[in-house]
Amino acid sequence: MRIEDRLFADRFRADTKSHLKIIDPKICHKCSGKQCTYACPAKVYTQEEDGSVRVAYEGCLECGTCRIICQEYKNINWAYPRGGFGILFKFG
Repeated sequence: MRIEDRLFADRFRADTKSHLKIIDPKICHKCSGKQCTYACPAKVYTQEEDGSVRVAYEGCLECGTCRIICQEYKNINWAYPRGGFGILFKFG
């Protein structure tokens, strides 16, 4: 089974406030690898044409990959969503 098929079974309850934050968007322009844009399994981070990074926190899997992969500048402020929000994993 493909990862996309497995992720489709999960449900999200998105908060109106993001639990992920790019600390300084200007630093993303300096980052040559933009590892967060390809390491995140949920594709939460995308690179814009101007070199900035956009965060779509609503689909976050709360795995923490982004905070680990952003070691060059440590520019991602990561926290769990507020209680009652976030991902609901469905197994089976």
